[in-house]
Amino acid sequence: MPEVKTIFKEVLPKQQLSMEDVSTMVLCKPKLLPLKSVTLEKLEKMQIEAQEAVRQQELAMKEQ
Repeated sequence: MPEVKTIFKEVLPKQQLSMEDVSTMVLCKPKLLPLKSVTLEKLEKMQIEAQEAVRQQELAMKEQ
């Protein structure tokens, strides 16, 4: 079989057929994060309560 060479001619559209959706950046409000987490605040509260309980026990021991 003889080789058949086909020459394709480049055809460009004269106008744009479709538009691509270009995603634009959407800026939203900054989210403020607490400096201390809820767990850390609970732990600090428990520690303060424990220190107060120790102080009260020490005062009770001094009074006796």
